[in-house]
Order: sequence, then structure tokens, then C-alpha cells
Amino acid sequence: MRILFGIILGAILTIGAAYVYDSQHTAAAAQTQAGAPRALVNWDVVDTRRHELTGRAKAEWKRFAG
Repeated sequence: MRILFGIILGAILTIGAAYVYDSQHTAAAAQTQAGAPRALVNWDVVDTRRHELTGRAKAEWKRFAG
């Protein structure tokens, strides 16, 4: 159980750290120069995939439970 918790916590921390890094560095670079570095992660794509995944999970749960 500890291993599973550690894996989930590590994934959450990794994704959170990437989001914070992208948010701070991309915004700061965009204010200083026109040739700003691109973000590490395309968060729009991540959000779309998350919505697809949760929708699929909800549909499967309804099929399984009801």
C-alpha cells in the first residue's frame, strides 16, 4: 500500500512541478523577449486528454455498476 501511495504521490508531484515551472518561466520569458522559449508541456492537450479519460472512466463505471 505504501508503494502505491508513493507512486501516486510521485506522479502528482512531478506533474505539479512541471506545471509550476512552465507557468513561471514561460510567462517571465514572454514579458522580456519576443523569442520566448516554448513551454515544456502543452497543457491544452493535457486537459483534453484528461477530460477524455474521465469521461471514459465514468462510462465504464456506469456500465459496470449499473
